[in-house]
Amino acid sequence: MATSSRKKTVNRSETNGSAPKRKKVQRRSTAQAMAASQKEISVSEFFAKNRHLLGFDNPRKALLTTIKEAVDNSLDACEEAGILPEVWVHIEQAGPNRYKVGIQDNGPGILKKQIPLIFGKLLYGSKFHRLRQSRGQQGIGISAAGMYGVQTTGKPVKIISKVSVRKPAHYYEIQIDTKRNVPKILNGKGEGVDIPPGEKGAAYIKKHGIEWVDQPHGTRVTIELEAKFVRGRGSVDEYLQQTAIANPHISLHYLDPENYEYEYMRSTDVLPPEAKEIKPHPYGVEVGRLAQMIEESDTMSVAEFFRTRFSRITPGIAKKLCQGASTTMRTNIRKLDRTHADKIHQTIQTTKISPPTTDCICPIGEDLILKGLHHVVPGEFYAAATRPPSVYRGNPFQIEVGLAYGGAAATQNVTMDLLMELLEETDTRTVRQFLIHTFNGLGGDGADKIVKAATLKTRQNPRGLKPKEREKLFQAMKNVNVAEGQQMEVMRYANRVPLQFQQSGCAVTQTVLGTNWRGYGLSQSRGAMPKGPVTLMVHIASVWVPFTSESKEAIASYPEIQKEIRLGLQAVGRKLGMFLRRRLKVKQQSDRREIFMRYLKEVSGAVSEINGAPKDELYDQLLKVAKKVTADADMQIDDRGRRVEDDPTQLDLGENTLIVDPADHEAAINRVAVADELEADGEEEHEEYEEE
Repeated sequence: MATSSRKKTVNRSETNGSAPKRKKVQRRSTAQAMAASQKEISVSEFFAKNRHLLGFDNPRKALLTTIKEAVDNSLDACEEAGILPEVWVHIEQAGPNRYKVGIQDNGPGILKKQIPLIFGKLLYGSKFHRLRQSRGQQGIGISAAGMYGVQTTGKPVKIISKVSVRKPAHYYEIQIDTKRNVPKILNGKGEGVDIPPGEKGAAYIKKHGIEWVDQPHGTRVTIELEAKFVRGRGSVDEYLQQTAIANPHISLHYLDPENYEYEYMRSTDVLPPEAKEIKPHPYGVEVGRLAQMIEESDTMSVAEFFRTRFSRITPGIAKKLCQGASTTMRTNIRKLDRTHADKIHQTIQTTKISPPTTDCICPIGEDLILKGLHHVVPGEFYAAATRPPSVYRGNPFQIEVGLAYGGAAATQNVTMDLLMELLEETDTRTVRQFLIHTFNGLGGDGADKIVKAATLKTRQNPRGLKPKEREKLFQAMKNVNVAEGQQMEVMRYANRVPLQFQQSGCAVTQTVLGTNWRGYGLSQSRGAMPKGPVTLMVHIASVWVPFTSESKEAIASYPEIQKEIRLGLQAVGRKLGMFLRRRLKVKQQSDRREIFMRYLKEVSGAVSEINGAPKDELYDQLLKVAKKVTADADMQIDDRGRRVEDDPTQLDLGENTLIVDPADHEAAINRVAVADELEADGEEEHEEYEEE
């Protein structure tokens, strides 16, 4: 009997009963409905919802970011106009968690039609497309600060700008229309107000309560915002102090909410050299950008395109690039397509092209770094190093490093009144946290020493300290030596602008941690900051600084940049090591001489009794021998690290070092200032001053 090959089909209705009916799934949306809800987002609306990207993620940081952006714009405007910058910063408390910030400069002023666009429109500026060193880059900062102020307080940004003594000043009250990214002018029926010059204008300013320091020209911006004012690390005070270090040509007047006035007077009357604009370097252009440049180019030959659009392209290199793209130098650039652009880009990567010119960047200079550090940071040894220019992604950059060693710890320079204010303003939970987060360079070991010396509890709240406990804390901060456990303080700069936040994610911090400082006389644990009374500043000058975010707080870790930072750190580290070894040798010889002096009289007396030699003559001879073998104890060093009355080439630390008496820091500053004045008056007066 033949068997059937057909498969048996099981009827589910026979085995499991009737099959359940499928439930119809209803769509939640349709393509038409989704298309109707899609719309364009303006850049202002995006950053209004994501203001943390710009540095406005908390009230404390928002205050610093607002002042930073305004001061940066002021300095850029003054330097571009060839004016020695003078800046006024005023912070006034306007209510609970509200502050009114005013920043004014003596710059060239702003034209009337440009004021609303600069302060009321994001991504509007003149620096984005220019390849030259400048503090601002994106055209976001000051307008974003105004937008934050409007969002948190509802108060508009107030701007007054003056371009000449004879012309009227322009006064605007502005807020950003975030839906359209356009300025909305609130005063003068949407046109702003022109304030006449002279006494009539002064009366108008006084009558309407407009904040303005009388100047022939300049700009002042006033923003009221939700903020928190604190002192110590990451504060406005620290930012302005660091700005004065990197910009010795600035005069800065600062009035804080407690009506304390600070003045940082310029230590040089010479403006930095003007940075010149350059064209893009071929190494810094990606293939997509190259194809876009070809498409947007006017009608011209390929040779002319290379000559007018790029830097460092010689006729020989242009010919080689054309051969790589299988075209000629006379071919019309409009005939090239993306395939040609890809071939040209590949040929660029294998062709040796000279690095771009470096007149587009303006370093601070070793002399001014020494002056700036000496003017602000107390210490006994200073060193500076400026690296030769280098290139990353076709962008020229230059690294500078300054170092200050010695001086009293930050805890020993505080006054009782300032300590009271710091305790009231802090939001830390314990006294230990308060000390670590308030005073730069104070590590956990130093904080523990102070807490123990003040006989305070480890987890005691700093704001809850009683008057006697605060007095004990103050005395402990003054008397406890924390120099041994003090951490190195690192000041990071990009185009002369201090970077206050995101230290751990910055290429500067990572390179400092990766450097072996033990070879330069400092103690350092693996993966930690070196310990010692050291202040280090690292400055990168570039046409385009590779920040890790729009808030411009940390530098990206490009290998080329980290290599130059490391070489700069090693240059100043070697000089520090020489200084510390020399100082240690002097101390050892001094201690050795003290031991000799302690026993010379007894030895001379004993020898005199044995052989009958005159005791006094024997003592004098032994004293001469002791002084001879410990001669290094009498070594004197001038301000450049050279031995006084010795071979000037011996033990010379170079011209980029400075050694001062730490016990007389203010007098040393005065000597530098007077010496600079006398240098202009003639050599004779200068020599008389040095003799005195």
